[in-house]
Amino acid sequence: MNSTLSENNFDIKLKEHYKLYVLLKDKIIFESELYKNGIKYYSEINEQPSIDGGIRYFLLDSDMENVDRIITENGIVANTESHLISDFRDEKKVMKLYVVMVGVVIGIIILIALIGNLFD
Repeated sequence: MNSTLSENNFDIKLKEHYKLYVLLKDKIIFESELYKNGIKYYSEINEQPSIDGGIRYFLLDSDMENVDRIITENGIVANTESHLISDFRDEKKVMKLYVVMVGVVIGIIILIALIGNLFD
């Protein structure tokens, strides 16, 4: 077994560590990069009641700079416990959908008003 696997590193919780939440869509890339860089971590995906805010990782304080570099270089959306954020890129897509829907509704209302004026 590899020593960087999550299951083997429960002792990280007993050392100087910090918690990092990574969105589910970035899980594979994040864990792959941790593995490539030999960074040990512990993940509680099976113990979390909800992963909507991200998967919780326990990482050693001494690895913080390397983890920050990994997150930055790979465009991974991650946050600490106190600053839960979501991926703005996904929210941007939803916002575009709302704008299109509002535009369609306004267009239909204008069309109905024009047709109503033609028959008056």
